Amino acid sequence: MEDIFPRAKQVDVMLLLEGTFPYVSGGVSSWVNQIIKGFPEIDFGAVFIGSKADEYDGFKYSLPPNLKHLQVHYLHDEHITPPVAPCAGDPQGFEILQRLHGWFANPHPDGLPAELKQASFYLKAKGGVDYSQFLYADRSWEYICSLYRERCTDPSFVDYFWTVRNMHAPIWQLAAIAGSLIPARAYHTVSTGYAGFLGGLLHHHTGRPLMLSEHGIYTKERRIDIFNNEWIQDNRNALQRDPTEISYFRDLWIRFFETLGRFCYDAAGQIVSLYEGVRQRQISDGALPEKISVVPNGIDVARFASLRTARPSRPPVVLALLGRVVPIKDVKTYIRAIRILVNQIPDLEGWVVGPDGEDPEYAAECRALVLSLDLADRVRFTGFMNPVDLFPQIGLLVLSSISEGLPLVALEGFAAGVPLVSTDVGACRQLIEGVGESDQALGVAGAVVSINSPQALAGACRNLLEDQQAWDQASQTAITRVETFYTQQQMFARYHALYQEALS
Repeated sequence: MEDIFPRAKQVDVMLLLEGTFPYVSGGVSSWVNQIIKGFPEIDFGAVFIGSKADEYDGFKYSLPPNLKHLQVHYLHDEHITPPVAPCAGDPQGFEILQRLHGWFANPHPDGLPAELKQASFYLKAKGGVDYSQFLYADRSWEYICSLYRERCTDPSFVDYFWTVRNMHAPIWQLAAIAGSLIPARAYHTVSTGYAGFLGGLLHHHTGRPLMLSEHGIYTKERRIDIFNNEWIQDNRNALQRDPTEISYFRDLWIRFFETLGRFCYDAAGQIVSLYEGVRQRQISDGALPEKISVVPNGIDVARFASLRTARPSRPPVVLALLGRVVPIKDVKTYIRAIRILVNQIPDLEGWVVGPDGEDPEYAAECRALVLSLDLADRVRFTGFMNPVDLFPQIGLLVLSSISEGLPLVALEGFAAGVPLVSTDVGACRQLIEGVGESDQALGVAGAVVSINSPQALAGACRNLLEDQQAWDQASQTAITRVETFYTQQQMFARYHALYQEALS
């Protein structure tokens, strides 16, 4: 597979992509593809950061011709470790490293210590802490033991030791990537997290500008994942647990990702938010307000406009949840809402349109729920479908998510004249009800409901499906709103100015 990757000696913009394009389909990946194609005069490169190779099944997108360089790294696969070489460890390097863990708990307004911003710190044996020292040095063992005694509220040292090891090892991998990556005139990451940390290292290593486009708040989404993950240990017994507290290990992982986020915010010269709510969250998480601009997603409206006349005169009683089958999309609430609706509209169908390979266990639970609710002939898991083929067949687009950004699928549905019923997350209320006087004057393009409420979701869908006038008004509002505020041309104009500034 490595041989078919495009290679270059240098590029204009290096994209830093964690778990997205070109191996994962979805809104962020589609946006990345859209941006690369939208600027054919720019030579792009991309670094894809994934978890394990066997979790990705080939490219989901054809690589645009101006993507001149692609390299792929898997942080949680077995990677080459240096041979065991016991040593004392560099005293200066470990003194600096101890300040890193202190910064986890009490972030300094000036950011990370200067030495820890440099990729070279993690690659050199003298004056730094290279990977071999992190794994084998006496000072590394003493450092972990002292942290455990001082800070860990969980009784298992073994779990603590391997949590610290697994948490920190990717830092050294990312430093190695930063130290060997081909030159770029600017770096652009579409999240904080590991990709954002790599971006910060590259900025400090090369002196070239870093831009961040944050579609959803990475730390918020990781917090949701961490609370839902069973692999994070909590070894306290029933008497030791305070129900108001989270386990130490969960807290440690949360603080780790918050630290990566602050480092990326500090390094980025330009930070892009999709809507005002993201901007406010970024500021509360440590981003400087003067760095942030709001640039909504935009789509090629003309691509979907012809679909408006391809639908039957009355909207089909078919709902579609368009997205990955993962917990953050709360597909189970959608399925339960379909059960309620089928009791009221017997011929209704609910489609789940999207890949189900990212979390096979959750996907299996969703299929089991369909069977237990006797919906096998009413709920379809279609896998990927081209939106151009999908939209004329459905009456409503539904998002039951517990977290979203500004979903491209909603804009595409609007351009095709399909109203949206969504939970009150991300920019979904803004899309449906408008923001600002002129936008709100257009009317509503669907309905907004609370999260985790099958009854509310079902009720909102039924109101639109059974009221032709309300559906027609919502459809026209959706069309007018996307044509007025969310066009691809508007988005490209803003990014053209941002790229010009970074590349100059």
